This record gives sequence, structure tokens and C-alpha cells, in this order.
Amino acid sequence: MPALNTKNTKLSVVVPAYNKDTEVFEVISSFVDQLKKLAYDWEIIVVDDASRDQTLREAVRSKKFNGNSDRIKIFSYNLNQGKGFALYFGFKKSIGDIVVFADSDLDLPAKNIPVVLDYLQKNTADITIGSKRHSLSKVNYPLVRRIQSKAYQLLIRILFNLNITDTQVGIKAFRREVLEESFPRIVVKQFAFDLEMLIVAKTLGYKKIIEAPIILNYNFSSTIRLRTIFRILQDTAAIFYRKNWLGYYRKAHYRLEQDEALITPQKAFI
Repeated sequence: MPALNTKNTKLSVVVPAYNKDTEVFEVISSFVDQLKKLAYDWEIIVVDDASRDQTLREAVRSKKFNGNSDRIKIFSYNLNQGKGFALYFGFKKSIGDIVVFADSDLDLPAKNIPVVLDYLQKNTADITIGSKRHSLSKVNYPLVRRIQSKAYQLLIRILFNLNITDTQVGIKAFRREVLEESFPRIVVKQFAFDLEMLIVAKTLGYKKIIEAPIILNYNFSSTIRLRTIFRILQDTAAIFYRKNWLGYYRKAHYRLEQDEALITPQKAFI
């Protein structure tokens, strides 16, 4: 697969947001500043996942602050569905040849975006994922989170033989065709979405998955509770069952499309 000419390449950055309040304003503005330096024809797709605070208002304020650019598109719906669904919803609204998924908090600075794009292009990869364990990564996060993350990645390696050191960092880049083929097979809408996406993509033959270094400054904007850990493990077991016992990912089931019937889209700002 040849590398794309970035001057003629459309780039979509999809940003799911739930209860991020003023933080989303800073994140979007920092993404705009970074993307302006790149040669891509870019857009930012923000998806408010039915936040209960001022996330939507702050996203709109950021769009206005950045000149009401039509490069910034904001969507919202009325029923919280989880990060995975928000990414699916945003992807459907995107036009990029390359699609970046980027979290809407300040833990991962905008300067990570050109790094994952560079690794995607230079390696002609199908997917590039940010990794805390890359030798060039600069990370700052608590020991407890390090232990939890390491244990989970060990479990993944045992269950799925997935030769990746870190599946959960919220910055990833995909060639569009990978997502077009993978999303119809996705079930998980929340925390184990990242894992299922990688498993599905690999099952479909997209095996060139490259890890890229990141900068991570943990600032307590995201937390993992015991209930969340249990749900992640539950979803991980379900992914294993679907893959190895049901052969579920061999064909499209369009579960997320079915779930889309549950929501009512709100006013879009495009």
C-alpha cells in the first residue's frame, strides 16, 4: 500500500466528548493550532455523547473562538451511548481518507497527532496506535494506573495473541477503509471498544498495526472505578467469546447501526 500525498489527503479527527465541560474548549483549540501546521486537508468532528454539563456549549464556543470554521463540526444526541458509539457516529459524519480518534481531555497533548500520522504514513500501516510503552514515549501517570494497564495488556496478549503493548491510549490513526469494514462488526460501545476494533481489524486482514510514541500527562481528568474495571473485563471476555467461539466477526451484523435508532440527534453545528 503506497503512502498518501498529504497535500491531497483529507484528514478527519474525531473527538468523542462526555461531561468534559470547559476542558473540551481547550482541547479543540489546541487541535486546531496543531492541525494548521500540517499539510493535510483537515476537519475536526466533535461528538457530544449526551453530556449532562456544559460540554456542548463549550464545544460550540471553541468553534466560534476559532473563527466559526466549517472545518470544525459539532454533533450531539440525547442519550448517552459510550465512547465507541460516539466514535462510530463521528466517523459516519467524516470524509477523511485518514481518520484519527482523539480523546477530549488534556492528558494527551495535541502534539501527539502529527506523531501518529507520521508513523502511519512512513510505515504504510493500516492502523497506528499511541502507546505508553513505546521506548520514546514520555509518560507521567500514577503507579496504580501503570499496574492496572500492564495487567490488562498481559491478559490481552494471553487471550488474543495480539502483539501490541498498549491498546487503550486515546489517540489512534486509521486508514478509512479499515473503519468502513470494521464498524459493521463492532458490538462494544464503551471502554473495551479499542480492543474490539483492533481485534476486528486484524481478523479482517488489517494486520499492519504500528505503535507510536506519545506524550501523556495524567492530570486526573479521567478516572477508572472498580465498576468500570469489572465492565472492561466483562466486555473483554465477551470479545473473546465472540471471536473464538461464535466466529462472530466473520460477517457484518450492524449492531451500532441498530443502536442508532435509540438516539435522537440534536442540532448540529457545522
